[in-house]
Amino acid sequence: MSAFEPTQAGHETTPDVVVVGCGPTGMVLAALLGSQGRSVVVLERYSGLYNLPRAAAFDDETMRTFQKLGIAEKMLPGVNVQRGYIWVNAQDDVLLDIEYDNPGRSGWPSQYMMHQPHVETVLDELLTSLPTVDVRRGHTVTGIQQFDSGTTVLATDAEGRTVRVDTEFVVGCDGGNGIVREVVGGALDDYGFFENWLVCDFELSRDVPTLPTFRQVCDPAEPIAIVNIGPRHHRFSFRLDSGAQRDEVVQQDRVWSRVSAYLTPDDAELVRVANYTFRSCIASKWRAGNVFLAGDAAHQMPPFLAQGMVSGIRDARNLAWKLDMVLSGHPDALLDSYQAEREPHVRFITEKAIELGRVQTMRDPVLAAERDARMIAARKANQKPDKLQYPALSGGLIANSGDIFPQGLVSTSSRTALFDDIAGTGWLVVADGKAALRTISVDDRDRFASMSGKEIVFGLSSMFDGAPTSDTAGVYTRWFAAQKCVAVIVRPDGYIYGLARTDDELAELMTSLIEAVTPARPALLATTS
Repeated sequence: MSAFEPTQAGHETTPDVVVVGCGPTGMVLAALLGSQGRSVVVLERYSGLYNLPRAAAFDDETMRTFQKLGIAEKMLPGVNVQRGYIWVNAQDDVLLDIEYDNPGRSGWPSQYMMHQPHVETVLDELLTSLPTVDVRRGHTVTGIQQFDSGTTVLATDAEGRTVRVDTEFVVGCDGGNGIVREVVGGALDDYGFFENWLVCDFELSRDVPTLPTFRQVCDPAEPIAIVNIGPRHHRFSFRLDSGAQRDEVVQQDRVWSRVSAYLTPDDAELVRVANYTFRSCIASKWRAGNVFLAGDAAHQMPPFLAQGMVSGIRDARNLAWKLDMVLSGHPDALLDSYQAEREPHVRFITEKAIELGRVQTMRDPVLAAERDARMIAARKANQKPDKLQYPALSGGLIANSGDIFPQGLVSTSSRTALFDDIAGTGWLVVADGKAALRTISVDDRDRFASMSGKEIVFGLSSMFDGAPTSDTAGVYTRWFAAQKCVAVIVRPDGYIYGLARTDDELAELMTSLIEAVTPARPALLATTS
């Protein structure tokens, strides 16, 4: 029997998690849980896929999540690897020229430009293939009730019938105007930074070699963002004045006039025009009992760093393994670490995006000229722009470090592949040599193994002992030397629980981890097909 077929009593089996909203965040969360054997019901108010581009890009960390789900290669037909990002002024002088790392820390190119309908189609096909995931489209959630025995979600289906789903946990991935944020409650921290933009998407009919792939035109008269959004698709975004009339700016002839320096109707078809006002706000509460927020339901940010969708997928990756552990009987307090870890990260990105947005879209001609002069002088002095580094996680379930563990090419006696494909993506102890592992007590090693924890051993600093894993690309030799550590404990989301600079520190880290995640109640076994 499928996890969602009616029982003899006429009631459906209770899923572990209900996900409200089937955009990228909800899809990834459901896929991560489903791939772990957890039963999931996804309730989505729309009857089908949105099928229009919204987000424009994702990074190497997101591709690493797609790798975990087994769909990284399937994403490639809908993405372009982006080599850099250029700012120019109104006179087309280059102000800033950023080169993206390839590969980035997560083993994939640092920036992909994407066609979102393709990304969502790949995710939808994955969800359809998972036997414990049930996506119910045309279902509008109308209420959520929490009881001592569990949580009940009420929805209305496409025929107007009331549907009730009882579950253990609910995660709202239904956006800033969704119902789940209302249920969770709390205040909304609004940064007060919002702007009105005209977003114009085109499907190219032919290659246009002169078309910029990723350019910010810092023109105080009219700031423009020009972005490729995957193969054969391009986006122009124009900052609108407060007095702009929506009915006028969306007219096709006016759009073509705006892009005439770059595109003509012979080059492309205009497929979407939207007058869009972005927001910059973060919910004060991401959890109320067993109900959580993720993605735009928890935070909305300006588009200047292309991190909106990416941040939602980070939420999903952070929350999925914690829900799985708690459902397996580990302490409920693990779930309190979700907002504690993710909110500071989101705030940093939001505030940095606001800062960049203010520089890019400066409307005062005098201040814009001063900005141009400073940035051009820096380029002439060969001052390369600092590459933005996102902060490590802190608090929550982090002993030290909190950075993402790098991914490089490694080899075993049987194959060569990226690290996650060799090591897996559960709990890991990664050590330089076997000696460090011997300081961990037998009991702690057994309990770590009971969490499906694995030990990965390199031989990076010794020419005497061989090791089962070889650092083929040299990523880990450089990284361990830079960190001056002998071992590291890595969490299921790829972030570092703790670095150990000595064998004894590793034993202490392992004991602290085991104490933090000691099961507190009988396990709720994962649903299997």
